[in-house]
Amino acid sequence: MNTVTDLILIGALAAVWLTAGLVADTLPSARTARELRRRARALSMLVGGGVAVFIAVPLLTGMLPGSSAAPAAALLPAVPALVVTLVTARRLTQIRHGASAFATAPLTPAPPALRAAAAHPLVATPLQVTGLAALAGVPIAAGVIELPGAGVAGIVLTAVGVVVLVLGIRHAIRHSRLNVSVLAPIGRGSLRALPSMRTSTPAEAYTALPEERHVAVTAAPAGRAA
Repeated sequence: MNTVTDLILIGALAAVWLTAGLVADTLPSARTARELRRRARALSMLVGGGVAVFIAVPLLTGMLPGSSAAPAAALLPAVPALVVTLVTARRLTQIRHGASAFATAPLTPAPPALRAAAAHPLVATPLQVTGLAALAGVPIAAGVIELPGAGVAGIVLTAVGVVVLVLGIRHAIRHSRLNVSVLAPIGRGSLRALPSMRTSTPAEAYTALPEERHVAVTAAPAGRAA
């Protein structure tokens, strides 16, 4: 059994996905659009690295002689990683493109709508669940825990369900709070009618043109003669 190789592979898998979960947790706290874009890019690269490690696990263990527990340990984070690939990656692309539109100036504040989108539960929750599931696979790769039976599988599924629920509620609360801040500028001030613009300067006196003066002078004698 290639215990050292299994530990290296599953340890790298857990390290990449745990780092991605930590970066995703700091994504909504970005103050500028450039910082939000930088964090979204780093998170996308971590997701790509995590997928690459997933692909490397069966390839490397298949080339080495002897049995390996790494593929079985990699099955634990496989389902949330699939959610990341299908859902979270698309949202990260939208956040990155949205931040790029405002990142031309270094100190441009991150738009509240983008911060709320970054705090969506489908962004950070699958990443953090994948990292925790990969971390739970380390004892399996080390041979400390055998492949789970029916009883252990039930405990693992219950624990995973509780973790997903707690993380989902936490991110949903933060998303709701940031979502309210998007509409806060509208509700803070009461709508009032603007006062009418009244000019206090007197009206300008009309000055006749020279041609109009000449017509008025010539018309006056004619009126008197009549």
